[in-house]
Amino acid sequence: MSVKRILISQQQPLNMAPYAALTEKYGVEIEFNQFFKLEPLTSREFRTQRVNLPDYTAIVFFSRHAIDAYFQLCEELRVKVPETMKYFCSTEAVAMYLQKHIVFRKRKIFFGNGTPSSVVDLIGSKHKDENFLIATADTASNDSISSNFSAHNLKHTIATFVKGVPRDMSGVDINSYDIIVFYNPHDVESLQSNFPEFKQGDIKFISFGRNVVKSMEEAGLSIEIKAPTPEVKSVASAIELYLEKNK
Repeated sequence: MSVKRILISQQQPLNMAPYAALTEKYGVEIEFNQFFKLEPLTSREFRTQRVNLPDYTAIVFFSRHAIDAYFQLCEELRVKVPETMKYFCSTEAVAMYLQKHIVFRKRKIFFGNGTPSSVVDLIGSKHKDENFLIATADTASNDSISSNFSAHNLKHTIATFVKGVPRDMSGVDINSYDIIVFYNPHDVESLQSNFPEFKQGDIKFISFGRNVVKSMEEAGLSIEIKAPTPEVKSVASAIELYLEKNK
């Protein structure tokens, strides 16, 4: 099979070098197009989780979307965020985004290096008695977050604030691609929503991440390469593995 066009269900990354190298070496066209978008939960959707926002003395954010959703929900539910609230963020960029909603210099804000363990390190013994609310999206895997907090006996609740919603893909000729890369169950949901008559045919799928595999298999999609693995640590390397084997 001659591969000419590849579709990756993500925003175009800042570092395009690995994909540019694939284009140059194999003469393929690589496109990026997200299959779903993130939206905040409505107050009605949030209430089904039975989470009472005023109960928490600290909140953990891993994305800007979660920050917007949290403050929007507080407004809709008429919950006043106390000035004593402590904010723990996965990265400095996420922490700085809080300025959109609060006076940064008057709040207790901490940020890690992008990993759940770095957030737990920030908490340490000084903040271990807080009641933590971890704001997540339904697109995320929360296993490592919960295990890190539980391992340190931190009182916490994981709540969904953001949901994935299929994007309008009507302008995409899905059958024109030879390889499609999926990351998330919402990618599969969007594929089925936008292209209800879709048949895989000769299209090859690459999965990246454990969460998406089950959804792809349940949808009847055959997966050519499942990544990451110790040998295939990135999407670019997964694509190259296939191209090298089938050139």
